[in-house]
Amino acid sequence: MSQSNINAEQLANMIAHGTWSNQALNSFAEAIRYQRAQMQRAVRKTLQAGDQVKFTSNRNGRTYTGTVERVKIKYVIVRTAGQLWNVPANMLEAA
Repeated sequence: MSQSNINAEQLANMIAHGTWSNQALNSFAEAIRYQRAQMQRAVRKTLQAGDQVKFTSNRNGRTYTGTVERVKIKYVIVRTAGQLWNVPANMLEAA
């Protein structure tokens, strides 16, 4: 098990068995959403049309490699072998 999995499990146990208020849980959720948005912005700034990227599909678990066609606000259009994918920016890695 990786360190991130252990930390996620520990956090889940703390939340499940803790005496957290609804306000505290909402603040945790807001912090997570904020961090994901920051990650998307960072990735989006590094991408431009023509870059080679890879991502793992949530639909079937396969890893795809493709070329960036267009960078949008939250998503990136990636062309793989004959398909266009609308992928969240934080799911992309340089190929």
